[in-house]
This record gives sequence, structure tokens and C-alpha cells, in this order.
Amino acid sequence: MARRSIIHLSVVLPAASGKLFAMYLDPKKHAAITGGAVTISATPNSRFRAFNGSLSGRTLLAEKPRLIVQSWRSTNFHADDPDSTLFLSFYDAGKNKGRIDLVQLDVPKADYKGVTEGWQLYYWTPWRRLLAG
Repeated sequence: MARRSIIHLSVVLPAASGKLFAMYLDPKKHAAITGGAVTISATPNSRFRAFNGSLSGRTLLAEKPRLIVQSWRSTNFHADDPDSTLFLSFYDAGKNKGRIDLVQLDVPKADYKGVTEGWQLYYWTPWRRLLAG
């Protein structure tokens, strides 16, 4: 089995943390961030799909308004790679600013760079642009 890694990221976006939490779990708002249809829910064990199925998994826990935990995998993971576990923690970071701290466990070494860069490219940058618009 390939060696896996942990991703630690943090971003501050121009919206209150509660709004960021709600946007992530709202299929239409999440789709507005990512640019494609999204299946997502706060319901435990509910399906998660984004980017035409390139990302998939399940929402394991959603503790409003602070914590989302998902099982998560990319189509770039090998068949014998376990799902990674994604933790998104939401905090206020000043007036009309929210911080998201991300920890993603068990990211396969072969996809570590792609997943790490993907958060910036496919989430943080378009999310910031959407909030500014």
C-alpha cells in the first residue's frame, strides 16, 4: 500500500464563519463555488459528489456552525487506497471574515500534491471570487 500523508491548510475568506459553513453544505452554493453540480448534505452518512464524480464520499458529521467531517476520495486515488478523512473547522476571524482550518488525513502520496493544490485552485480562489462578486 502506498504511503499516505496529512494536509493542513487554513484560509480566511470575506464572510462570517457560519455563512461559510452553510455555503459548503448547500448543494447550490457549493456548486457556485466549484462550477459544477454537487451532491451534499449535513445528514450523517449522506453522499457527497463534486466535479462530475471526480470527488466522492460521505458526510460523516456536521456540527453547525463549526465542524464538518467527510470521508473523501478522488478518482486519482488507487483502488486499494482508503478514503481520506476531511475535517473542516470554521471560526470567526474579524468583522465579516471567517477562517476555515482544514485537516485531511490519509491522502495517498501519489495524489498529495494534486489534492493540496486543488484546495487552493478549486475551492479557496473561486470561493473568494464568489464572495467578492
